[in-house]
Amino acid sequence: MKIRTPDPAAAFQDGAFAELAYLHAPVGLVVTENRVIRDCNFAFADMFGYTREELQNQLFAKLYPSDSEFSNIRNRGVDQLRETNSYWDERIMARRDGTLFWCRVRGHSFTPDDPLAQAVWSFADLSQTRPYIPLTRREREIVALLADGKTSKEIALTLDISHRTVEVYRAKLLKKFGVSNTSGLLNCLAGVYQEHIVGRS
Repeated sequence: MKIRTPDPAAAFQDGAFAELAYLHAPVGLVVTENRVIRDCNFAFADMFGYTREELQNQLFAKLYPSDSEFSNIRNRGVDQLRETNSYWDERIMARRDGTLFWCRVRGHSFTPDDPLAQAVWSFADLSQTRPYIPLTRREREIVALLADGKTSKEIALTLDISHRTVEVYRAKLLKKFGVSNTSGLLNCLAGVYQEHIVGRS
């Protein structure tokens, strides 16, 4: 069902508050079905640089920095949604013009047994409080796996590179962000507890 765009004054008069609140909420809201955007509000579309109509019935992967990044995190939160029907994380997304930015994402499923079948999500743009610091694709891959709790050896196996290469990247990342350990790196990048940092590759 496509949601019409009511005139705010008429919506108030008619008592169409739910529709009005959805469309004009000051946070991005999006309804998805099996990772497809069925509808979104104005704040969500504006956040990514699109119109609502341009995003309707598009794959959610469209809003990620790359297909591989979408693949890496698309199933994050599924178990938590199934168990508690509540999930949140902070992740890097991509605007239409290619710029990357941090978002806080919260989700609620209408089908908890199959959490991504039908769900609603809120997206808050964190750009003003957490500017995006550019990382290379490999640095993002390593940060993502570190956030998942992987050791350097496990990361090396996952990425099919040497353990020594992972250690070199880790050292460069620590220097880049002026921290002394992985925990400091993850806190610097996300400012949230490790379980709420989603993979980025």
